[in-house]
Amino acid sequence: MCRMSSPRPQPDTRDAYPRFVPLTTRWMDNDVYGHLNNVVYYSLFDTAVNSLLIDAGALDLHAGEVIGLVVETHCNFFESLAFPQRIEAGVRVAHQGRSSVRYEIGLFAEGAPTCAARGHFVHVYVDRDSRRPVAELPAAYLQVLSTLTP
Repeated sequence: MCRMSSPRPQPDTRDAYPRFVPLTTRWMDNDVYGHLNNVVYYSLFDTAVNSLLIDAGALDLHAGEVIGLVVETHCNFFESLAFPQRIEAGVRVAHQGRSSVRYEIGLFAEGAPTCAARGHFVHVYVDRDSRRPVAELPAAYLQVLSTLTP
């Protein structure tokens, strides 16, 4: 059986993202090969999205009734990033469901025209106590998500 292969992923340009979050790398982020360790990219994705949600007043880490649990992640790597380097994380919403959101993040070296890495993760928003999906996303989330849709 012959399978057609998917085209190789290509890096996004800045215009693919409606919002950007400035981030910095840390000394401990580099691995023995002199660039950011793979796991750091996922941490930067999480930091970018949650920073936007906290700054917009949607996510209350300590007292909010709704929290997001990550149920899926993915990353494509195009160029290396390393410490010391400033990064600009582009964020967009690719899909919004009743209780879930697929965020897509592009990590750009400061001022670079294309992303060094692009990934996504899916948050399922649940009740903090029961850990069951919410019936619908709260208004504060809906408002910030509307600013992240290209």
